[in-house]
Amino acid sequence: MAATTPATPSPGAPGDRPELHPAGAPPATGGENPLLHAAKLVREAVPPLHPGGRPVIAAVAASAGAVRLLTGRGTGAGLLATVATAAFFRAPRRVPPLRPGAVLAPADGTVALISEVVPPAELDLPREPVTRVSVFLSVLDVHVQRIPMHGRIRSVEYRPGAFLSADLDKASEDNERNGLVLETQTGHLVGVVQIAGLLARRIRCDVQPGDEVAAGETYGLIRFGSRVDTYLPPGVAPEVSVGQRTIGGETVLANLAVEKDGPVTDAVVEDAVVQDAVVQDAGEKGRP
Repeated sequence: MAATTPATPSPGAPGDRPELHPAGAPPATGGENPLLHAAKLVREAVPPLHPGGRPVIAAVAASAGAVRLLTGRGTGAGLLATVATAAFFRAPRRVPPLRPGAVLAPADGTVALISEVVPPAELDLPREPVTRVSVFLSVLDVHVQRIPMHGRIRSVEYRPGAFLSADLDKASEDNERNGLVLETQTGHLVGVVQIAGLLARRIRCDVQPGDEVAAGETYGLIRFGSRVDTYLPPGVAPEVSVGQRTIGGETVLANLAVEKDGPVTDAVVEDAVVQDAVVQDAGEKGRP
């Protein structure tokens, strides 16, 4: 029987063996400069700043520089104060979940209270008890506020008041606050109230009645410790618990498609589809 010689794989045949890089050569990066690529990764990891914080950051940095010029000391402390102030005003990008009828948390923080209450008069909502979800923000939390659902701003109302600790129940009625009512395309009304806290002395709201808004986009800011209340439509139960951490623009507080003992409605699902489309379009345009 004649001896057979094993077939030698063709060096050019795809899939016969892995393609190896020459010794010492780095993997291909598509022609991009490694340093520019690293800088891009660092830039994407650092969250952008809310415009409302820039004057404060500049003031802290200027004060630190003045102290350094006058005393020759305090460089480290000045840099630390400036970085800490910048971190407070961070506005990280968020990706809203694609969930029909989802009411998203308007702020980062901890669910401090869940109660059945009559909404405050300035919201101009029906005078009947609804579920209120209160999120408390510590000084370490992100302090920008976000739109909970796609819709249209129906009203915005500011009320002066006291500066009690934001985790107290009476802070909803006694503290300085700014409330808005969001109307969805299905006619649901969702109230959101920014409440100043013990240290907070400034509430900023960047939306006006008539504005069309998308879920997850930023609309306001509260400086240095605060609270945000969300008033759900009648009959809608919360999907969070007291003590739970929330991420603004991502955590689902409630679902309008699942009302108490009620079925999912076609209108709510249709509204959710429109909401998802608007959110995706906003993301493509680079909105936070």
